[in-house]
Amino acid sequence: MKTFMDTDFLLKNETAKTLYHDYAAVMPVIDYHCHVSPEEIANDRRFENIAQAWLGGDHYKWRLIRANGEDEKLITGKESTDYDKFMAFARALPKAIGNPAYHWAHLELQRYFGCDLTLSPATADKIWEICNEKLADAGLSVRGIITKSNVTAIATTDDPADSLEWHKALAGDSSFKTKVVPAFRPDQSMNIEKPGFKKYMEKLGASADIVINSLADLFTALKNRIDYFDKLGCLAADHGLDYVPYAEGDAAAIFNKAVNGGSLTENEIETYKTALLLFLGGQYVKHGWVMQLHYSALRNTNTKGFSKLGPDTGFDAISGRECGAKIASLLNRLEQENSLPKTILYSLNPNDDAVLQSISGCFPAAGIVNRVQQGSAWWFNDTKQGMENQITSFASRGLLGGFLGMLTDSRSFLSYTRHEYFRRILCNLFGEWVENGEYPSDMHTLGAMVQDISYNNTNRYFGFFGDEN
Repeated sequence: MKTFMDTDFLLKNETAKTLYHDYAAVMPVIDYHCHVSPEEIANDRRFENIAQAWLGGDHYKWRLIRANGEDEKLITGKESTDYDKFMAFARALPKAIGNPAYHWAHLELQRYFGCDLTLSPATADKIWEICNEKLADAGLSVRGIITKSNVTAIATTDDPADSLEWHKALAGDSSFKTKVVPAFRPDQSMNIEKPGFKKYMEKLGASADIVINSLADLFTALKNRIDYFDKLGCLAADHGLDYVPYAEGDAAAIFNKAVNGGSLTENEIETYKTALLLFLGGQYVKHGWVMQLHYSALRNTNTKGFSKLGPDTGFDAISGRECGAKIASLLNRLEQENSLPKTILYSLNPNDDAVLQSISGCFPAAGIVNRVQQGSAWWFNDTKQGMENQITSFASRGLLGGFLGMLTDSRSFLSYTRHEYFRRILCNLFGEWVENGEYPSDMHTLGAMVQDISYNNTNRYFGFFGDEN
């Protein structure tokens, strides 16, 4: 029987062990999509205890605690102590066998706190003591965690109306070596059908110093903000879509109807969103940005929970809506208009793997490896099985050596160990294929490919350090 999470964790053969330890483990991390706070990086936040570092904003862990029947006050309640919340997590985690959060939590204990104990009610007090003592050390501030994780670059997620004041502060701080850049997330401009759209137009207009009375005004405001983001090092835009739209029509009239209080049909909503994506795609190409499309999340399914806690608190699910034909139509239209940027496609529905990989191969470009490609297994698919399935499917239908690899998509600064988790799974798959005689035992080629997927491809694709392909 193997030791729990030893140095060869998830590495089942000698090829896998060599690939991970000699090639993958030494590579730095570029976290090209996440939701960490630039303010907390700029201010180098210090966590008072492990509960703050572990549980604050982490809806993966919140869902486990809720599933264990704990009262919401022990998850998000202000009336409960951090220790009480930590104990609620300690009661839930031992039951999470097979869940990636079990592995993530213990990787975090090992890598950041040097703690090999497994979390349970019996060990919780000792782990609380060990972790809090380590957090009191200056080396485990937010910047210390990032540095310890060997992270060279981070792209946060930022609204177009954001002042980016913390990015400005970081850009002027030569003492911190990790590159932190904004990523453009124009969801509130996209969501014409949702409450608050007109009010958001006022906010966006104020940030761009323009009154938004028409679709043309909106385009001007977004263009101004894109230019502003670009000057602060932005390299990518991200869109969180319920589904990928494609419809044609008079988007300007639809915009006017919406801001004047009119009710929109589903086709009108889709027409507007399509026009906005087409405009934005052209802007992204102009600036050399990468476009990321995240879709197929069924948002805020529990109205009571959403009303109490707001979005991104653990009440989302997987949508089964089929978007393949519309994705192809959108990409094709962008290509026809010379407005198709480098594009990463993420679906929350794992049934879309083959669809996305087959569509991606239809839009190549000379000089760019995998110009359009499927992103890493996302959210509910960010599991051992989900990663294995996504990587295997990608390899079966595309050029896996050009894959961009892992990102955290996280609000937690302790989640960089997810890159390690991914790299171990990747190396194990490569090892299986080699030892099954399905690929040559050419460690030079294999090692280079592992390092490319772990880091180099991302650097080239986004151009974080001026090395675009």
